[in-house]
Amino acid sequence: MPSFLDTNVLLYSISTAADEAPKRNRAIELLDDDDRVLSVQVLQEFYVQATRASRAGALPHHTAASLIGAWGRFRIQDNTLAVLNAALDVREKTGFSFWDCSIIAAAEIAGCDKLYSEDLSDGRQINGVIVINPFR
Repeated sequence: MPSFLDTNVLLYSISTAADEAPKRNRAIELLDDDDRVLSVQVLQEFYVQATRASRAGALPHHTAASLIGAWGRFRIQDNTLAVLNAALDVREKTGFSFWDCSIIAAAEIAGCDKLYSEDLSDGRQINGVIVINPFR
């Protein structure tokens, strides 16, 4: 089964901070496996955060856009009404933020059994998707 990658994996893969080197290496490892799924939301969040002017080492538009293009080799889950409805269901069950619920829902709809994310409860299973913090 494919695994879903959250935005923080993509952001760590471009980090130039010395103290984030282990996380960068782990993120790159995860991105080396082609059996991954991203969502349009994850790519949008990556772009906004990676190009944010206040970010240390902010990427220029063309670099961020090129990375997004390269990650198009992964299966990309579109934002759909089904994802929205599933996110609302997850929100009701978990109380997580709507945006986190949308990530979980996209992973579920894409048929992923694992969601790699630093931002959610490591080890928690939600609708058949287990959350794994790859940076622990």
